[in-house]
Amino acid sequence: MSASLPFGLYPHTVGEWHIGYFRFAPKVTYDGVCVARDSKGSFGPPLKNLAAAPLNHNTIDASEQSVCLTTDFPNTAPRVTSLSRAVGGGATEQVLGYYRAPELRKAHRRQMGSRRALHFVFKVGDRAQTARFYREVLGMRVLRHEEFEEGCKATCNGPYDGKWSKTMVGYGPEDHHFVAELTYNYGVGSYRLGNDFLGLTLVSRQAVNNAKKLEWPLKEISGGVYLAEAPGGYKFYLEDRESSKPDPVLKVTLAVSNLPKSVAFWSKLLGMKIYQEDKPQQRVLLGYAEDQCKLELHGIGQTVDHGTAFGRIAFSCPKEQLLDIETLMKKENQKILTPFVSLDTPGKATVQVVILADPDGHEICFVGDEGFRELSKVDPNGEKLLDEAMAADRSNEWFAKHNITKASA
Repeated sequence: MSASLPFGLYPHTVGEWHIGYFRFAPKVTYDGVCVARDSKGSFGPPLKNLAAAPLNHNTIDASEQSVCLTTDFPNTAPRVTSLSRAVGGGATEQVLGYYRAPELRKAHRRQMGSRRALHFVFKVGDRAQTARFYREVLGMRVLRHEEFEEGCKATCNGPYDGKWSKTMVGYGPEDHHFVAELTYNYGVGSYRLGNDFLGLTLVSRQAVNNAKKLEWPLKEISGGVYLAEAPGGYKFYLEDRESSKPDPVLKVTLAVSNLPKSVAFWSKLLGMKIYQEDKPQQRVLLGYAEDQCKLELHGIGQTVDHGTAFGRIAFSCPKEQLLDIETLMKKENQKILTPFVSLDTPGKATVQVVILADPDGHEICFVGDEGFRELSKVDPNGEKLLDEAMAADRSNEWFAKHNITKASA
């Protein structure tokens, strides 16, 4: 006689899928790769190639137990071909359906909900004009500014070893705002744009008014939506209305060559929720929370070219998730650009990061939330530090004096 269980399968942590709580005799047979879990939460050894492999009740709690099928996809149900329990005399009883304890579903939601969209990294060649655009046109402020004498271990400034700076600008702290990271390499004057970054969209009537007042080039794309370009050619879409949310930054749009493949990567492997799908326009909007900046993927039907201006999108997560993310990427043969590493900022907090690449090579940084919250505190001297650094930067004069053109990357 079949014992039917409630349907509905939800992820708990990466690699674990529980297939129902039930009582059973000492021997259970099923197909797949699985582990046994007792009511105390401990795990037995993995059992592989299970055409008819036993679970011994001496190794797990014999009263209330679950069977767990492992998978590396946090949002995709594994395929189960059979699940049965021994009922005596060599006979077996089929167990039907999937069951998920409500508290485990809540645990997964807490895990994904603890991830935050932080910033997008832009390489800038003209630091002074770039600062003017973000400050005077967009109306952002400098949150912090840092100078470095050598390249970053996680290539935050790109594949360059020399002196560089990092300036964080935004409408508020990264604890609850999506901001821009501006990286400036002292020896590089310009970068080649590709077709990878398609724009950042924000809601700000003030930004539109600022651009008009300063005679910054604006192009109306549709009713109340204007296109402005930052120095270097980066596109910003400005919605001419008041924002109803504390953070006016709505989304970052990236080009992808194969939309279904990219959506699977971001949603199934990285755990993002799909908020909107526009199949005719080949657009999908994803994110970790309703009140965060979203990631929009736009299928362009051709190879994505990152140029030399390629950026990086950053997210935070609890530090203990970093190695889990790295392990999952290895299992799925996905690209890891920088394995788990600690990064030091002089006089500030040390953070841990893992840098990935999606199927089209878009760089993705996951940083440990605990250290990053300390590192990302707003520096009240940020504006002053940036101004002093720009005033002290004589690189343009040096290149002109020696009749040398500043390098184009």
